[in-house]
Amino acid sequence: MFDKVRETVIKFITSRVVIVSAVLICAAVGLIYRLFNLQIINGETYLDSFQLRIRKEKDIAAARGNIYDRNGNLLAYNELANSVMIEDVWETGSGKNAAMNSTIDMLLDIIEKNGDSPDNSFSIAVDNDGNYEFTVSGNSLLRFLADIYGHSSINDLLYEEKTKNADEVIADLCENYGIGGYEEDDSETFVPGLGYDSQRVLEMVTVRYNMNTNSYQKYIDTTVASNVSDKTVADVMENADILDGVSIEESTARKYVDSKYFSHLLGYCGKISEDELATLSATNSDYNMNDIVGKLGIEQAMESVLQGKKGSETLYVDNTGQLIETSSYIDPIAGNDVYVTIDKDLQIACYNIIEQSLAGILISKIQNIKSFTTTENTDASDIVIPIYDVYYAMFDNNIIDWDHLSAEDAKTNEVNVYNQYLSKKETVYNKLNDELTVTCTPYENLTKEYQVYESYIAAMLYSDGILDSNKVDREDETYIAWTTDEVISLSEYLHYAIASNWVEVSKLSLDNQYADSEEIYNHIVDYIFAEIDSDSEFQTKFFKYMLADDMITGTQVCNVLLEQETVTLDDEELSLWNASGETAYTFMINRISNLDITPAQLALDPCTGSMVITDVNSGDVLALVSYPGYDNNKMANGVDAEYYASLRSDNSNPLYNYATQQRTAPGSTFKMVSATAGLMEGVINTDSTITCVGSYSKIYGSPRCWIYPSAHGALNVSGGIRNSCNYFFYEVGYRLGLVDDSYDSDTGLEKLKKYADLYGLTETSGIEISESEPSVSTMDAVRSAIGQGTNSYTTVGLARYVTTVANSGTCYNLTLIDKTTDSSGNLLEEYNATVRNEIDMPDAYWNAIHTGMRQVVEDKSYYKDLAVNVAGKTGTAQESSNRANHALFVCYAPYESPEIAIATRIAYGYTSSYAAQITKEAIEYYFGLTDQDEISEGSAQELQGGEVNAD
Repeated sequence: MFDKVRETVIKFITSRVVIVSAVLICAAVGLIYRLFNLQIINGETYLDSFQLRIRKEKDIAAARGNIYDRNGNLLAYNELANSVMIEDVWETGSGKNAAMNSTIDMLLDIIEKNGDSPDNSFSIAVDNDGNYEFTVSGNSLLRFLADIYGHSSINDLLYEEKTKNADEVIADLCENYGIGGYEEDDSETFVPGLGYDSQRVLEMVTVRYNMNTNSYQKYIDTTVASNVSDKTVADVMENADILDGVSIEESTARKYVDSKYFSHLLGYCGKISEDELATLSATNSDYNMNDIVGKLGIEQAMESVLQGKKGSETLYVDNTGQLIETSSYIDPIAGNDVYVTIDKDLQIACYNIIEQSLAGILISKIQNIKSFTTTENTDASDIVIPIYDVYYAMFDNNIIDWDHLSAEDAKTNEVNVYNQYLSKKETVYNKLNDELTVTCTPYENLTKEYQVYESYIAAMLYSDGILDSNKVDREDETYIAWTTDEVISLSEYLHYAIASNWVEVSKLSLDNQYADSEEIYNHIVDYIFAEIDSDSEFQTKFFKYMLADDMITGTQVCNVLLEQETVTLDDEELSLWNASGETAYTFMINRISNLDITPAQLALDPCTGSMVITDVNSGDVLALVSYPGYDNNKMANGVDAEYYASLRSDNSNPLYNYATQQRTAPGSTFKMVSATAGLMEGVINTDSTITCVGSYSKIYGSPRCWIYPSAHGALNVSGGIRNSCNYFFYEVGYRLGLVDDSYDSDTGLEKLKKYADLYGLTETSGIEISESEPSVSTMDAVRSAIGQGTNSYTTVGLARYVTTVANSGTCYNLTLIDKTTDSSGNLLEEYNATVRNEIDMPDAYWNAIHTGMRQVVEDKSYYKDLAVNVAGKTGTAQESSNRANHALFVCYAPYESPEIAIATRIAYGYTSSYAAQITKEAIEYYFGLTDQDEISEGSAQELQGGEVNAD
């Protein structure tokens, strides 16, 4: 019985195997016929053409959603564009690298010849001197290095990998990819990058690295350049027979309207990084290394909404990459649209107001003198700007293209200035060489000019790793003699560093690893001169002293600006200038006044500013302004490398969001927190008074009120705010710290922090884009009560705080997002600011605070003619004794029924009076009291001088 069953089972299985095998064979035969284009005619098989068919699954990118302002004005959108793609179609072998590199180099030539730029998503850039530098730092840099060296975690990085500089990383990649060559007299030693300039090496490395990251996906294209011109498309197509693996693909380019006004808010898009891929793939597996994602701002914060869903299709190509057939097409689904709470026109107006006002401040502070030196007795409000600093700024912030000074078509003044530069350079080099090898003057005995040079050289040696900061003993007497006492020469210090093994000799081109100390020193000297000769920052310093020594004049600087067409004059002024009827001082003042040269270009204090305006009844952010901005169109669709390098070297730091990232002490704008703490903790009430006598003697150092040697006399809490009386709030801080009649600063600090928290000052403001964490003071309750100590807040953080004051206690998590819709305009989600907390405080207390703030503004003469009543508080914060104070102003309006709150900060803006006047201009615009055309005219706004320390 058992045998029969077994026989039946075996027959059954065998029959099924035969059937399955037959099916598989038929499928295989069908695949072979399909792959090789075999045809059956009258029962005979013919090879129509021996054509290998390769199947590729291609993603079709979805159109990214648009971004609009609260009123439906377009801020970001897409345009149809073409991208240059490349695919690894080369056979593995000894000649693969050379073939790939040759094709990529040829392709880059075509792209750049037509004015296009290759995409740059790599975390290394080329600076203005042609040197490599990392564009990320901290953990982001370690993550980048881990990706480069094939580690899944930064913890797996070897010490020598994590300490490599950008040059070393590029050299390693060049060696991996065969980018470089061999010297004619040395056929064994590979020289990374040989035969290419540094920018081309970086471009080739970027393409090869991106191709490598896609290598696990066979037949996946890599983007080389986005949004290329029709000419590039035509040239690539024309050379298709020699550009193996290269193709043109239809795509979209991200575009931004009025970009400089919204760049910090919107951010920009770019090619996804491996770090971003890991993060985004955790919630959406559709992402790959070719995707374009939001890098900063709203683009990054709303990535999941804007991105859309990819489509796909199946492609069949031959062995040369030519398309044969397509199938299985699935349409992409466009991303959704985002509406922000920002009012476009308000944002633009406030930006222009800040720029024009900064120009006005600068004009009021520029004097026709050569130099100005601060002392320990110099009041910050007395700091002025010598006109010679303005002349020097033309070189220092690259307003003058000083590379063009030596160009073949350089004009008369350019040539003269360049010849003087060469003469100065020779003098400085000779003197430095003498100091390093013969004279060896102690640092303290050097002139200020040569102290600057030697300090720069020492810092460079540390930065480049020649002097290893990890080995340096900072308690060593010789180290102290150089850094603190300044009684030895740089030569002595370097000789000592060599003897103490503080020098990383592996970074020097030593022929003999057992070189003696003098040979090492000579190599350091050679290294110094080689480096400073190609260091534009060092070379630029010469112009400061050339101007001071009258080797070049202000008139020559002005003429160079005209020769390079950096500025132009109207016929009347040009005629006056050519007739020597206008001084160089007047020429420059006119350029700044007309914004021919902007405060950002000058990069002299003050050159930056920020303003945040909120709806106090909803927590919506109506304007979030950071000056200066930048053109995010040049950062999207493949970073414009030259433009990016110029932004990174710009002394005004336009990439920095001054509204959300910059933190400074709040100054007296903090006093409403202290007033709240005093009232709620019962150490003062609305009727009690504190008598200001000028100097506060209850703590060490006897801090003074700003009015000292005068005094305010007896003040209640409203009067304390109105007069910004430091003495009043010193006493409040002191009382908050009392424990059984003994003063304890920590107790006072804890109470101040409690109420700072109620105003949202212990956390970021809630907006959707990145923001620096605030810092509530942890030292000296008495001084912290007037906004000193270690208090440090962003402008947007102060905006949330004054919003809470304005609406009497509702602290919002502010929002920048109004709503989202689909691409057809159908509402998907409405966004609202959430309430973080409520401050439950008696109306009498709120009234006292509001009254004091209203009286602050009533006392400002420049607010007298304003048709809207405003309540506010000024603040001045000192950061450096050698620079002007930061200027701050927070306010709300109308006083009777608040609609908006504003926080304004002008870094190094001298006096809070300037911040208050700038804010007044914004209020006038918001309430329709000024003409938009007046703000858009583009000329400096004259401001009234501020009350000295009156805040």
